[in-house]
Amino acid sequence: MSAETWRNWAGNHTSVPARVVTPRSTEEVAAAVRAAASAGLAVRMPGTGHSFTGVALTDGVLLRPAELTGVRSIDTATGLVTAEAGLPLWRLNQLLDEHGLALANMGDIQEQTIAGASQTGTHGTGRDHAGLASQIVGLELVLADGSVVTCSRAERPDLFDAARVGLGALGVVTAITWQTVPAFLLRAQEEPMTWDEVLARLDELEAANDHFEFYWFPHSEGCLTKRNNRVEGPRDPLPRFKAWLDDEFLSNTVFGAAQGLTRRFPGTIASVNGISAKLLGARTFTDTSYKVFTSSRSVRFKEQEYAIPREHLAEALREVRAAFDRRGWRISFPIEVRLLPSEDAWLSMAEGRRTAFIAIHVYHRNDHRAYFEGVEEILTSFGGRPHWGKMHTRDAAYLSGVYPRFGDFAELRDELDPDRLFRNAYLEQVLGS
Repeated sequence: MSAETWRNWAGNHTSVPARVVTPRSTEEVAAAVRAAASAGLAVRMPGTGHSFTGVALTDGVLLRPAELTGVRSIDTATGLVTAEAGLPLWRLNQLLDEHGLALANMGDIQEQTIAGASQTGTHGTGRDHAGLASQIVGLELVLADGSVVTCSRAERPDLFDAARVGLGALGVVTAITWQTVPAFLLRAQEEPMTWDEVLARLDELEAANDHFEFYWFPHSEGCLTKRNNRVEGPRDPLPRFKAWLDDEFLSNTVFGAAQGLTRRFPGTIASVNGISAKLLGARTFTDTSYKVFTSSRSVRFKEQEYAIPREHLAEALREVRAAFDRRGWRISFPIEVRLLPSEDAWLSMAEGRRTAFIAIHVYHRNDHRAYFEGVEEILTSFGGRPHWGKMHTRDAAYLSGVYPRFGDFAELRDELDPDRLFRNAYLEQVLGS
């Protein structure tokens, strides 16, 4: 119960809550919510802190989900799986695999809690398979009055569509029911391509692959493309040494050292990026789906990501690239591009439209402001929606213009939490007071 400092993974946000509570059940969450309301304290339940925004911060009551990790049911016949909010994605993936099941699509890390990842719109990349919000079929929440409710497409459907990506603004999510699929293998093909080739083949590469994404290394012509496709097998993972060399030594140890070098000597950035694009060469392997979707990330960074209509992707990327020369940016991190079909959760970044995601990063010790503000200016000109868990400057006035159901979400929030028990500064920025 004593106060402590809470930090997010990137280290760019901290808060000191008045109380820290570690509930062991939904009933204990409800009791903590009622106690906070009686004391006039705000309530937030963060996950593992992988958001780069202040979405999880509170100076009131911080609910730690470390004891809310149970798996309530696994139905292998229907694929319906209900798990508690604090269960880490990596553990969910293991449990699903043990039962011959899997998530249809994932983001590229699995350290987050299932509630933290879904509440901020974690998405991944896919031609036909959407993000986490579209794989949720039921939610259990504790509302501001301490009541426990469930929702689905059949039960309280408006709450369901709002709360799947709810930012913790409508209630504390305590359990999630997932629609999983039979376990499957992915054949991963990673191949360097030039900038011009990738942009010329965007439509072809998207149409021909279940999951396509690519990285561009600024100040170079180099891109690394990733094509993941479902196959029958057999499983053919990378040899242990090759996996360590590529995914730990080169992608983390060497890449981290390169970030330290370019921070001290910015003039080396173009050369280092060119070398990085060549070092991460072509490879092909087949493995369990979540092992292909996800990767280890030990180099800390700050990130901004915007979702734009898919049809504007090539034009937007060309404008971003042109801005490097015009504005004199020197950036050592690659830019990541992913794709997603339309989703129907009200605050999903892909709501109502086929979507392309453009993510930019800087080393966590570097100043991000000019770069992030400049790219944000470009991507908002295309009606871009910022990732709820990644750095941006947009406010409710802007966001209400790019989310058709924003007003409906605000009305539901007024109904469920009129006193703003689940408030914090970030929610005031993005949702209004």
